[in-house]
This record gives sequence, structure tokens and C-alpha cells, in this order.
Amino acid sequence: MPRYIVGITGASGSIYGVRLVEELLEKKNEVHLVITENGEKVIKYELGFDVEGLISHFGKYERLGGVIKRYDINDLFAPIASGSFPADGMVIMPCSMSTLAFIAGGMSHNLLQRAADVFLKEKRRIVIVPRETPLSSIHLENMLKLSKMGAHIVPAMPAFYQNPKTIEDMVNFIVGRVLDALNIQNKLVNRWEGVKLNRDFQKN
Repeated sequence: MPRYIVGITGASGSIYGVRLVEELLEKKNEVHLVITENGEKVIKYELGFDVEGLISHFGKYERLGGVIKRYDINDLFAPIASGSFPADGMVIMPCSMSTLAFIAGGMSHNLLQRAADVFLKEKRRIVIVPRETPLSSIHLENMLKLSKMGAHIVPAMPAFYQNPKTIEDMVNFIVGRVLDALNIQNKLVNRWEGVKLNRDFQKN
């Protein structure tokens, strides 16, 4: 069974991380979940779930064939803290600028930062979904540093060429692009097939 680590931080947009976990479980993957303390607060504020309620929510997706394991953010003795722990990919979604800075600086003060550090040193596939605007030069430099180290930087920037009708459509687009970065097939994104422009539009 494919194995993925998912981190949810205190940046706004916790729905992105929750939706990603749902999709991974539906696809019969093993998900190792880490939520920061502020991440738990934002999930409660934005989605109305406490941690126990969230894990219970994921239970119905587990019944489709997936497996979820949650770790305490301060448990540096967890399996995912070691480079010997095999995993197919890692996603931090959404990623706060604080977590981004710690990872870019090579500092591991909690389990999520340590797991990301492991993925970088082992040169494994890691996807970081920053959720902040506007971005300062510090934020951009940290993203560039991680990109140069091999991390996939996938900002939470919904597209509109799909003519989204709901917030769920916009969330699914970002989750689909993250799954693309993990090389996981999905139907959350309508693939661009081009359009035939009329002459008046072409003149403009």
C-alpha cells in the first residue's frame, strides 16, 4: 500500500489538507498525519472539527480501503522522524510561513519539521503548499531555497479556466495539482485541451 505523510499547519486553508487526506484514503493509501498546534486551532475555527472529530470524519474514508495514523506534533520518536522509514511522498498543506522558514533553515523543532528535513536529506518527493499573501522577500527566498533542494512548491492558487461553480471546485483543483505532483492519477482537475478563439477575441 502506498504511504504518504501529510502535514497541516496553522495557515488558513485547512480545508486543502483535509480534502487531500480524504482523497488519499479513497485511493487506498496509508496516510501518516501530523497537525501542528495552531493547525488544530485553525481546523476548529474554519471547519468546526476538533482533532477527535476530524479523525472520526476520516474513518468513513478509511472504510473505503485506506489507513490513517496520526502522530503528536512533539513526538520526535515517531517512525516518520527517521530516514529509515519508507514513504512514497510528503505534503505540507497548507504550509505556514513559519513552518516554511524552519524547514528552509534546516531546523527541526517538531515532528513535522523533522519529517520534512528527512525527506529533503533523503531526496524524496515533498510537496509544499504555501498559503499566504502578499509574500515578502523572505518568504520568496525560503521557497526558492527549498525548490533548489528539490521540493515541489505548489501555491494554493485556484485557476478559473475550469469555470468553478463552488468553493469545493476551487479546493479540488489545488488538491488535484498536488496529486499530480505526487504522480497520483486523479479526476479532480479538468485537463486543458485548448479552445478555439473567435476572431474578435484574437484581435484583442
